[in-house]
Amino acid sequence: MSWEVITLLFLAGLSAGFIDAIAGGGGLISVPALLWAGLPPQMALGTNKMQSTWGTLMAVRKYAKAGLVSWTQVRLTVLVTFVFACLGTWTVTQVSNEVLKKIVPWMLLGIAVYVLLSPGLGKTAVKARLSLVAFACLAGSVLGFYDGFFGPGTGTFWTMACISLLGLELTRATAFTKVVNLTSNMASLLVFVISDRVHYPIAFAMIAGQLIGGRLGASMAIRHGAPFIRVIFITVVFAMVIKLLWDQFGTRG
Repeated sequence: MSWEVITLLFLAGLSAGFIDAIAGGGGLISVPALLWAGLPPQMALGTNKMQSTWGTLMAVRKYAKAGLVSWTQVRLTVLVTFVFACLGTWTVTQVSNEVLKKIVPWMLLGIAVYVLLSPGLGKTAVKARLSLVAFACLAGSVLGFYDGFFGPGTGTFWTMACISLLGLELTRATAFTKVVNLTSNMASLLVFVISDRVHYPIAFAMIAGQLIGGRLGASMAIRHGAPFIRVIFITVVFAMVIKLLWDQFGTRG
């Protein structure tokens, strides 16, 4: 593989890490880049999980150092998410995920519209609607499995769940999201590594970019807080909707 391709994949990793650290959705950049580089789809997904894991790890480290991660609050959700993300990744190697491809864009569009129409959403912490145990069991199983099985929009769904069900303000919801995203990434990566679906040289080039992008993105989110995250969040969600709908309808004809 040429140095030009390696350089472009490094930049794709950097961009994806930056976006992921703030609002999720970095896969919009990294997965198409891996497919463009000539990797088969399942190899691209496995390689993407390896490189995104490191970027998310850097983001988690930054949020934790800033005191925005409550390990007591997140630990049970991490455990449930890990188990169900493994199940989801194993399942995707056995069956098609075409149905989800058709449903997810409309779910994301609904979230984006809801956020736009709710300017106060996530500005301050509110009363939780679920206990930590109930939240861990519900969100960890559903979103953990979803991330392992399909993935687009997982960070968005987690952030909304943290705000609406746990009552977290947006910055802490984003920090919580990064921890559970890291968990599901590691679980999925484990399955992909065991099934030999990771291209390691390409992954290492993108990891270098992810580490830089993840650090920069988390730093900006911490420094500028909820208003900055909100703008990036809405932008990324609409970008995901357009990309997924284009994949469904734009290539027909």
